[in-house]
Amino acid sequence: MTALDAPTDVVAQVGGWDDNDTVFLNRELSWLAFNARVLQLASDGDVPLLEQVRFLSIFSRNLDEFFQVRVSGLFDQAAAGVTVRTPDGLLPGEQLAMIRDVVRLLIAEQERQLVNSIVSQLTDESIELVEWRDLTDVEQRLLTEHFRARIFPILTPLAVDPGHPFPYVSDLSLNLAVIVCDPVDQRELFARVKVPNTLPRWTQVGDDHRYVPLEQVIAAHLDELFPGMEIVEHHPFRVTRNADLSDTLDEADDLLSAVEFELRRRRFGRATRLEIDSGMSEQVVDLLIREFDLEASALYTTDAPLDLTSLSEIADIERPDLRYPAWKGVRDRRLEADEEPLDLFTEIRRAEIVVHHPYESFSRSVVEFIRQAANDPKVLAIKITLYRTASNSPIVDALIKAAEQGKQVAVLVELKARFDEAANIGWARRLEQAGVHVAYGLLGLKIHTKVAMVVREESDGIRRYCHFGTGNYNHRTARVYEDIGIITANPQVGDDLAHLFNHLTGYGREIEYETLLVAPDQLRPRLETLIDGEVASGRGRIIMKMNALVDAPMIEKLYEASQAGVDIDLIIRGQCSLRPGVPGLSERIRVRSIVGRFLEHSRIFTFFNGNGPGERVTYVGSADLMSRNLNRRVEALVRVDDPESQHRINEIIDVGLNDDRLAWTLDGNGVWTKRRGPAAIDSHVRLQNLAQARTNG
Repeated sequence: MTALDAPTDVVAQVGGWDDNDTVFLNRELSWLAFNARVLQLASDGDVPLLEQVRFLSIFSRNLDEFFQVRVSGLFDQAAAGVTVRTPDGLLPGEQLAMIRDVVRLLIAEQERQLVNSIVSQLTDESIELVEWRDLTDVEQRLLTEHFRARIFPILTPLAVDPGHPFPYVSDLSLNLAVIVCDPVDQRELFARVKVPNTLPRWTQVGDDHRYVPLEQVIAAHLDELFPGMEIVEHHPFRVTRNADLSDTLDEADDLLSAVEFELRRRRFGRATRLEIDSGMSEQVVDLLIREFDLEASALYTTDAPLDLTSLSEIADIERPDLRYPAWKGVRDRRLEADEEPLDLFTEIRRAEIVVHHPYESFSRSVVEFIRQAANDPKVLAIKITLYRTASNSPIVDALIKAAEQGKQVAVLVELKARFDEAANIGWARRLEQAGVHVAYGLLGLKIHTKVAMVVREESDGIRRYCHFGTGNYNHRTARVYEDIGIITANPQVGDDLAHLFNHLTGYGREIEYETLLVAPDQLRPRLETLIDGEVASGRGRIIMKMNALVDAPMIEKLYEASQAGVDIDLIIRGQCSLRPGVPGLSERIRVRSIVGRFLEHSRIFTFFNGNGPGERVTYVGSADLMSRNLNRRVEALVRVDDPESQHRINEIIDVGLNDDRLAWTLDGNGVWTKRRGPAAIDSHVRLQNLAQARTNG
C-alpha cells in the first residue's frame, strides 16, 4: 500500500466539534468522539500491534452501525421535514452536515494510521498486506489457480442494460462496479460483481502471512467473468442502508409476526451512505448515486481498502506475542469446591455473590447458577429476561432442560433487540417448543433489564435466588464486556423481582419496590429524589458509571446539584452531552471515559447520603441515562445492601477514578484529553490483578 500524505485536517483533538452556545453537547458528535477514542487506540504504542489492528476494525464496525441507525434516523427526519431541534439547538439536516465533516476527518485519520503506520509495522513482523500488483509472477499464478478453483464458481456477474435492471445491493456488502466495452459495437456497459462474504476478505498468498484483498483477486480475473469483453475500469463500492425497525411495531397485534416482517423489510432499507474507491470515474459515481437515490453529500471516498471491519481477520492471526496477554476469567474462591459438586445455593444463602466480568468467569458463576437450578430437584421455577444471547447458549440449553424436567420456566425474550431480532425469534420458538412459557415483552417498551430468579423449595419454605446483571446473558461477550453481576437470596430483593416478573408477564400496575428502581415509571423520579438528597445534605457527593449520559432533564438536574455544592464524578464510556467544569454551571462535575482492552459496560450509581447523612447507597443495573432508558425501556437497578458487596463495588469505582493510562477527561468545550499520570494505573490490568489475588486468597 502506498503511503499517504498526512491530511491537512488530521485529527488534532478528540471532540470539541460542536461549537454551540447551549449547555449541552450534541449527542451524535459525542458518539463520534467516543469512536475517535477507539481509533486512538490503533496508534497507541502501549497497545500490542494486532490489537491495534483490531481497534481499526472495531472503529469501522462502530461507524457502520452509526450510519445504519443514527444517520439513517436523521435522514428520515430530514426527509419528513422535522423541525424539532435537539437540546443543543440543531435540526436534523444541520446534524447531518456536521456528522459528514467529522466522519471524513476520522476516516482520513484511519487511512493514515493503516497505510502509514500499521502496514509497515506488520511487515516488520512478517505479516504483509499487499496489493495484487505487488505480487510476484509465481504468486499471481498461484492465486489464479485458487481463483478458478474456489472463487470463480461462487461469483455471479450482473449486467445492467434495458433488459437487466440495476440489481439490488444489500446492506454493507462489498461490490465491484465494472465497466466493459463490447469490441463489436464499442458500447460501454455497466456490471456489478458482488464480493462473496462467504470467503475470507484477505486472501492468503501461499503459506506465508502475506495477504491480498479478495476484491483485487477478483478484479485481476474479470476477463474470465466477461469473456470477449474489454475491461475498461473497475472499482469497489459499498452501500449502507437504514437498518432500524419501524416505530409501527409498538402498535402491532402480533409482535412476533411484525418483527419478522420488519426484518424482511430491512433488507430493502433506504440507502444512507455510499463508500467508493477514490479512483472511480465520475461516470460510475453518478450512476451509483442515481441508482441509490442519494445526494452527493452521502458519498465517502477512501484510498484504503473499503470495509476495514475485515481487519479482524488479520487481528486473529496466531501471533500471541502481538496480542494482549491471554486472560481467562478467574473463579471466585467461594465458588471453588474441595469436593464436587459445589452447592451454589448454600453459598448464596451464606452471603450474596458479586461477580465482575470478564475478570471473573461468567460461565463459572452466572451460567453455573442457571445450570444448577435446571438440575436441582428442589428448584420449582426459573424466570429470566433475554435481551441478547450467544449462539449455542448454555443458558438457553439449561432453561430447556429445566422445562423438560417439569420445572416452571418463564422467559421474556426481547424481540426488538437491535441486530439480534432474528436470533431472538429463533430462541423464542425453540424455547416454546420445549414447553417454556415465553413472553415477548410489552408494547411500546423494550425489556432491557437483565434479571433472573430461581424459586427453590427448602426445609424452611420457599426461597428466591436472584441475579441482577449490567450486561447480557451472553457467555461470549462476557469475555470482553466489563459487567457486574449480583447473585443474592435477599428476601426483599426476591419479593421485588417476583412482582416485576409478574408485571412483565401479566396485568397490573407497578408497585412501589423496596430495593429496585424500575423504569419507565419510577427510575427517573427516584434518581431525582436521590440527587435532591445530596443537595439537602450540605456535603453531597455523587458517583455514576454508565455507557451514556444524554438525557437533557437528568443533565439539568446534575447541573443544579453542582451549583448547590454537590461534588459529582462521572465515568462515561460513550456519549456525554453534559458540559463539565463550566464556571457557574458545572464546575463541581468531572467526567472521564475509560477505553481499552475490555468494553466498559457496567452501570453504577452511588449517592453518599442516600441512606441518610453520611450513609452511602449504591445501585447497579442495566440503565444508562438516556431518554430511551428512562422513558421507553423496562430497566431495573438493584440497591446493594450487603457490606462486602458494597466494598467490591466501591473498589471498582476507585480503580476507575484513579486510572491514568486508559482514561480520558472531558472539558466544557467537548474536548477529550488522554490522561497520562505518574501512578501508571491501567484499570483493566489492575482489576485483573485484584481478581487473581482474590482467587489466590
